[in-house]
Amino acid sequence: MKLNRLLLLLVALSPALTVRADLASIFTNAAPAVALADRPSLIVIQCHGLARGDLSCYGQTNFQTPNLDQLAAEGVRFNRYTGGADSAATTAELLAEKNLAAAGEPNLAQRLQLAGYHTGLIGEWSLGSQPWTRGFNEFAGFLDDAEAQDYFPGTLWRYAPGGIIDPVSSRVSDFAGRETLYPNSGGKKGQYLPELFVNAMNNFVRVNRPDAANHHRPFFLLVNFPSPRTATTGLDVFPVPSDAPFTDETWPAAAKNRAALVTRVDNGIGRLFEQLKKLRLTNNLAIVFTASSAPEKFADPNLNFLLPAGDFRDPKHSRPTPLPMIVYWPGKAPSGRVSQIPWSAVDFTPTALDMAQVKPTAGLAGISILPNLFGEPGTNTPALPDRLDIP
Repeated sequence: MKLNRLLLLLVALSPALTVRADLASIFTNAAPAVALADRPSLIVIQCHGLARGDLSCYGQTNFQTPNLDQLAAEGVRFNRYTGGADSAATTAELLAEKNLAAAGEPNLAQRLQLAGYHTGLIGEWSLGSQPWTRGFNEFAGFLDDAEAQDYFPGTLWRYAPGGIIDPVSSRVSDFAGRETLYPNSGGKKGQYLPELFVNAMNNFVRVNRPDAANHHRPFFLLVNFPSPRTATTGLDVFPVPSDAPFTDETWPAAAKNRAALVTRVDNGIGRLFEQLKKLRLTNNLAIVFTASSAPEKFADPNLNFLLPAGDFRDPKHSRPTPLPMIVYWPGKAPSGRVSQIPWSAVDFTPTALDMAQVKPTAGLAGISILPNLFGEPGTNTPALPDRLDIP
């Protein structure tokens, strides 16, 4: 099987089948031709197990995260954003998946699909359903939270709509199933998962950039990075190909590995920036960077110097944990602004729908903070409810 034109994940399925890679495949299952040039594309990046204090723009002093610092300097950094009880809960709230699915209403991805967006999901999905039935045109990642802890997995799930053609019958079909990552077969560690997801993210953006060929169709991409969480719950296991640039530090090995892992996350954002500039996609595109969950407490207290402010997730208590939140939207959101407005993942769907100029879905639990994102009083939204006071 040749590489799918959208995610290019270096996998083979069967010698009897080949993936359609011709120009016509670009239009397979595409949204109707609608003038969408004014609607921004949205990239939402969530990291599993990332604290505010992991980023130097939030106060990290042991190492630097220059690319995320740039994202914050050119966008809006929020100090009082919170998620759900765990990673899955945060994603459910972010997409308005839980309350709307129960009521039979479309979630955020489905609503954007209906508005003409092309949608994709890369990374974790542990909400108990198949993401391609919940509004995502494409998917590459994991359907199980435990599987996503493997930084060198042997397989991953992928959904490729209309992507396979039988050379004998010329019958086109969808592919939904596991694909083998051959560099990791037999216990080898040739393909590092975070790097693979960064490649997939950049390939998705490149293939789906709005242009005349797709009628300037915007895209919505959700990237649920399973890093920098520990690979073994309860232990300080942070797999990296190398602990550079911290090899010579006198820190514990686990601290060097975790710092290197966070640095790799930051480097991934830098690579995305480079791709966007190369494709000239820095206009009419918004990037949202946040976390789906704060990290669990380190097993070894000697690692606590990495996060002196705490910001750990406590599974024994339901108190929301503050999470990093940066919104980069050139020409729309003011550069370098630091906001103290309290909001949470439940407010994301109404905000994203506002950004996309899509009519809000009935029954949403949250409210749009779009005016506040612009630095304006929220005169056209309900008064913000009192939230947990987080410094």
